[in-house]
Amino acid sequence: MLIRAGYDISFTPTSPITASPVPMMAMLSIHPSRHRDLKTAHRITTSRDVPLYDYRDGFGNVCTRVTIPDGGLTLSCDFTIEDTGLPDRQTPGAIQHPVDELPDEVLVYLLGSRYCETDRLSDTAWSLFGGVEPGWRRVAAIVEFTHDHIEFGYHHARPTKTAWDAHQERQGVCRDFAHLAITLCRCMNIPARYCTGYLGDIGVPPSDSAMDFSAWFDVYLGGEWHTFDARHNKARTGRILMARGRDATDAALTTQFGSATLDRFEVHTDVVDTLG
Repeated sequence: MLIRAGYDISFTPTSPITASPVPMMAMLSIHPSRHRDLKTAHRITTSRDVPLYDYRDGFGNVCTRVTIPDGGLTLSCDFTIEDTGLPDRQTPGAIQHPVDELPDEVLVYLLGSRYCETDRLSDTAWSLFGGVEPGWRRVAAIVEFTHDHIEFGYHHARPTKTAWDAHQERQGVCRDFAHLAITLCRCMNIPARYCTGYLGDIGVPPSDSAMDFSAWFDVYLGGEWHTFDARHNKARTGRILMARGRDATDAALTTQFGSATLDRFEVHTDVVDTLG
């Protein structure tokens, strides 16, 4: 299956006194794990001739550094990628590892982080899921609980909302579903990491909302990582990973080091028949 995806995202520097260039870090490239699936070039282009360059962060994500000049800047990308066309892999027999048997590099995904307050939700997690069979079944129970507990709505979004906030308010967007499920998994000693990327309406009825990027999460069971999605609570087809980390802090689409307004945000993800 071929998927054509990309975006057009525009920013303008803003300041109470005067507009000035704003440095920015963007995670708007696909993750290196998907590079071999590309069927066309993947390049970020800009509406104005400004320098930009990439580096790899500590989680293996591709980060782009660019400065938004006076008058604003549009970042664009359009590419075609090959996908298996299969839904998220299901492995109901995947076991939960004792903490002392986990690989060293996985331990960081058991710790609390900026948006995942394990200390505040530990008692809740154990009261809800302590009696559920460890492993896949326990994660599935956490996903189902999170899916049912939070009401989805873009008007519920705010950048400061944490897993605790989402649990208390019972409202949020896809990143809030992911943060709450990740936190509950970590409370139960299941390593979990935050993921963001493209997820089009492939194999499901089209949404009435404008296309957006999506957030989901991975858990470490049976010696490997598995994909779960608390917002949709079902296996989906056509995920294109962009970035992952402990939470949305590590995988933010853009981080501005100054004041800038988002003027345009258009994302496309569509199945296509040919590379043309």
